[in-house]
Amino acid sequence: RRAGCLRRCEEPRLGAASRHRAAEEVRADFQRRVPYSYLQRAYIQLNKLEEAANAAHTFFMANPEHMEIQQDIENYKSSAGKVSLIDQEARQHMEDYSAGVRHYDKEEYELAIDFLERALKGYYSEDEDCQIMCEGPQRFEEHEYLEYKAGLYEAIADHYMQVLACKHDCVRELATRSGRISPIENFLPLHYDYLQFAYYRVGDYVKALECAKSYLLFHPDDEDVLENAGYYESLLEGMMDPGTIKPRKDAKMLLRRHKLEAHLLQVAAAGLGYTYTEPNYWNRYGARQDEHSVPSSVSSESEDGPRLSLAKKPMPKLDRELKEGGPLLYSDVKFVYNSQQLNGTQRVLLDNVISEEQCRELHRVANGIMLAGDGYRGKTSPHTPNERFEGATVLKALKYGYEGRVPLKSARLFYDISEKARRIVESYFMLNSTLYFSYTHLVCRTALSGQQERRNDLSHPIHADNCLLDPEANECWKEPPAYTFRDYSALLYVNADFEGGEFIFTEMDAKTVTASIKPKCGRMISFSSGGENPHGVKAVTKGQRCAVALWFTLDPLYRELERIQADEVIAMLDQEHLGPSEMIINPKDEL
Repeated sequence: RRAGCLRRCEEPRLGAASRHRAAEEVRADFQRRVPYSYLQRAYIQLNKLEEAANAAHTFFMANPEHMEIQQDIENYKSSAGKVSLIDQEARQHMEDYSAGVRHYDKEEYELAIDFLERALKGYYSEDEDCQIMCEGPQRFEEHEYLEYKAGLYEAIADHYMQVLACKHDCVRELATRSGRISPIENFLPLHYDYLQFAYYRVGDYVKALECAKSYLLFHPDDEDVLENAGYYESLLEGMMDPGTIKPRKDAKMLLRRHKLEAHLLQVAAAGLGYTYTEPNYWNRYGARQDEHSVPSSVSSESEDGPRLSLAKKPMPKLDRELKEGGPLLYSDVKFVYNSQQLNGTQRVLLDNVISEEQCRELHRVANGIMLAGDGYRGKTSPHTPNERFEGATVLKALKYGYEGRVPLKSARLFYDISEKARRIVESYFMLNSTLYFSYTHLVCRTALSGQQERRNDLSHPIHADNCLLDPEANECWKEPPAYTFRDYSALLYVNADFEGGEFIFTEMDAKTVTASIKPKCGRMISFSSGGENPHGVKAVTKGQRCAVALWFTLDPLYRELERIQADEVIAMLDQEHLGPSEMIINPKDEL
């Protein structure tokens, strides 16, 4: 009867299915906010800059790796003056949560409570909508086997498990910002963690205890909040029975449902013969790492009563121990600055990595092998319309050398110095495993004449090499389309006869510059590729700036294919005695 009812009311109310059942491609475009990219262009044509800025901002929030839109937003700010950018697709519960945390950080606890309570109400409303939306047709990669013609009970079970898996994942969906894959860790419990301390600070000990107990539903062994709850109970003794204060029903019901869903999914996986691993939806490392990130842990040692502990929760363990200061291997290489002197983490600046003669030779070979747009999917101006980008790979250089289009000795120089750079980086950062090439690129950027007046853009906008930098959220999301497998980066400069083009490190806000480096022949900057090292390049306003850009990985699965092929070419050249480079540099054991 329900199915019949749905069929009867759907077409009269909503029209033909083609009008309201979108194809997968259309759904994907809307999820990526592609319409806002078109809207931005349309508003520009109508000279509606504020609307164009909002459309660009809305698109950018879901596509933070899109450099052109980022530059458009900066242009709007400079041309239209002060622009208050609005995310037209912002989730209200997420906005209220962020506002609540901001007020909490400012110790404006009354306002923090208002926004966090509103965020909770919005969260549970969104959860109800998410659950309902899961009841339609579902498609999951792991359920592609459904294309076989299943029997009645198999079909019912398979469809139901798809719906259940979708509902179970609403927790992740509601904690994920637009355009991201990774959710804010520990998102729902954090609401109660912030609230329990905020309520304490405004003197509402009943609500403080209620929120502490709600948080403990998710993390019953959290010593900080257990201690807080005990303290709140002691404050209420004599006025009422603290045992009558229970966790909030919404939290209790959601967690109970979530556990039952997990149990059913695990039982079904065992019975139907597919693999299911329950994700850790309530990771306790999900607090911000600053003095206000942990609202837990009230201490009664202070004479004036409880206070907020400034202790930080432990950061997730890194997959490797961070070291630096190892030998530079080559006696001619000069150490300039370390991480501390460059105001960051895992950074080093070196000079004399290659000689003046080698710089000139590399510059000459660059002009013979580079193509406009090489390495940038054919785009000649991928980061700014005011410069032309040209590039070439090691394999291409060797191919041109083998064919006699450039001197073979010069082509092999590119191969040799990139290997020298790799060895230096691996040694200086004292890595315990082999560092592999992920991508090697000789790249030159040339200032275009007639387009340099009043430039306020960057040659390469601020970014990180293995994650998507999100300055507004102060996060770097390690997920595609970022090259998440990159571990270390290096830039070896070839020339200095140009204007502008300084390499800069910034804070996570992509604005506060922490170090600026002027390129010159033989200078190399190297650093770890993560969100700890946001960087960019200032505008090249005159001349041509050339460098060897190197990205490395510790995972052999992501070795650069062209590098492997180049190794084979080198082996063949050496075997056939076709003139190996006279400029190969043999490393010393130590300085």
